[in-house]
Amino acid sequence: MKEVLFISKMKLKKDIPKNNYLSELPVIRNLFRKKELSFDSPITFFVGENGIGKSTLIEAIAINFGFPPEGGTKNYNYYTKNTHSDLFEYITLVKTANFARKGYFLRAESFYNTISYLDYLVEEYGTDRNYFQHLSKESPNPSLHHNMSHGESFLNLVVDQFTGNGLYILDEPEAALSPMGIMRLMRTIYTCAKQGSQFIISTHSPLLTTIPNSTIYQLTEEEIEKVSYKQTLHYVMTRRFLENPGLILEDLLEGD
Repeated sequence: MKEVLFISKMKLKKDIPKNNYLSELPVIRNLFRKKELSFDSPITFFVGENGIGKSTLIEAIAINFGFPPEGGTKNYNYYTKNTHSDLFEYITLVKTANFARKGYFLRAESFYNTISYLDYLVEEYGTDRNYFQHLSKESPNPSLHHNMSHGESFLNLVVDQFTGNGLYILDEPEAALSPMGIMRLMRTIYTCAKQGSQFIISTHSPLLTTIPNSTIYQLTEEEIEKVSYKQTLHYVMTRRFLENPGLILEDLLEGD
């Protein structure tokens, strides 16, 4: 793999006030102890339970680098509601000498808004329609909203837009995808990484984290630690369930 990094570290540059809710997030408390996180490989995953703060961390990295809070490229200039945290103001990204020619912040929860903005640009300004390359040019309504399901449009934008020499930040991309779709995403991520791209991804998917040569940070209430994919709680729980679903279901559904 051609290992190219655009961000090598993330550091907390100043203390977060105690009256700021961010100071109560487990990931922030643990970052205070570590002081910094290193990105040692072209693909880095953040995994952990809901409420730990991994999406807040991903969002802060993306905004600090210059991406819009709801997703898109650095050139996107829109938002539907200002709901992002101010964590980006408290971190410093240590950048390398490499220059990313492309980049994208892709978050599943606001992808609908991103596509709406792209459609608006096309309708109002006749903007370059290269993100429609998978659609027929004769289509009366070349829109990702109208021509595809949510998952299909999500995956097709990834396939069309992600290339080598780019920085891509993804927040729970598996949310819109079937298992087969996740595997297509895995192939795209791995191929782009081999071509000199860097990925920083938050995920709940035990499939995604199996991509070779990845760095996985597991975020818990107690710590931030590097683990293998087989050590992640998501993998352990999924494996236990699939090995004996009857026993797990009995305990889950019938237990006190």
